Amino acid sequence: MAGMTLRRMRQDRHVRALAREVELPSDKFIQPLFVVEGLTARTAVPGLAGVHRENADSLARQVEADVAAGITKFLLFGVPGDKRERDFDASYTATQVAALRRRFGADIWLAVDVCLCSSTTHGHCGILDDTREHIANGATVEALAAAAMSYAQAGADCVAPSDMMDGRIGAIRRALDVDGLERVLVMSYAAKFHSGLYGPFRVAADSTPGAGSSLRDRATYQIDPARPADALASAERDAREGADILMVKPGLPYLDVLASLSQALPQPWAVYQTSGEQAALELLAGAGLGDLDRLQLETWTAFRRAGADMIISYAARRARALLGA
Repeated sequence: MAGMTLRRMRQDRHVRALAREVELPSDKFIQPLFVVEGLTARTAVPGLAGVHRENADSLARQVEADVAAGITKFLLFGVPGDKRERDFDASYTATQVAALRRRFGADIWLAVDVCLCSSTTHGHCGILDDTREHIANGATVEALAAAAMSYAQAGADCVAPSDMMDGRIGAIRRALDVDGLERVLVMSYAAKFHSGLYGPFRVAADSTPGAGSSLRDRATYQIDPARPADALASAERDAREGADILMVKPGLPYLDVLASLSQALPQPWAVYQTSGEQAALELLAGAGLGDLDRLQLETWTAFRRAGADMIISYAARRARALLGA
């Protein structure tokens, strides 16, 4: 019996690097950003080290520091101060997009989240119908398309609808194309699950659902964790409607979904390592129960192994330090 035929390829760091099948280039990472109307100074997001709710000035300084450190790809979440039921005003976020584009030009790639949860009085991702027990799909899609247009016209490279309404990808793609904005990408949260791993985000984006409505959670529009077939149907539809990039969110509990979808649909795939996932890693490390760098690299490798072409992570600005240029 020939001994150690497998372990010979594990015996030192040099041969392990040579034999590695899954690579983690640092340019595959996207850093989320939050900008909040009315803040006098940036505030830390609970559970997420180094992540803040920014105002316009601190946002520009943060992006400037990121660019100097080689981080160039961002996903922006705008949080307006004026909460409404309908007739939403996207100008605050659009103004931040325009300011970043003027200041940084082509040095950054800027995606902008498209949703209504940070704009509504009730924290849901759309317009409530008259019963206040359901999201009105058609009216919500119209509002989402209008917001996406505002961000694209302001200079976004990509708009990223996260609401999970039916038909929103097609509506946004048509609106962009009619307005001559056919170069703007659409990144769909195609398989966004009704998860318990969004906690710190909802603090950052001021988007906890349920106030003033009997609709207490997002189960009627986000995908049931026990319905992977629904994720496939959603992703197939969004691809047909013109999504350039498809996304699975959260990441770790849905690696099987990411693996199957990325095999079934040969398009660029993103995975979103949610705020709850990131906070869990940081809590483990903070309690002395794990090494944060190792945990970060292991989870990112799992995402790439499952088929992700790009990774949205709250720790993306650490990727170059962990991985090298």
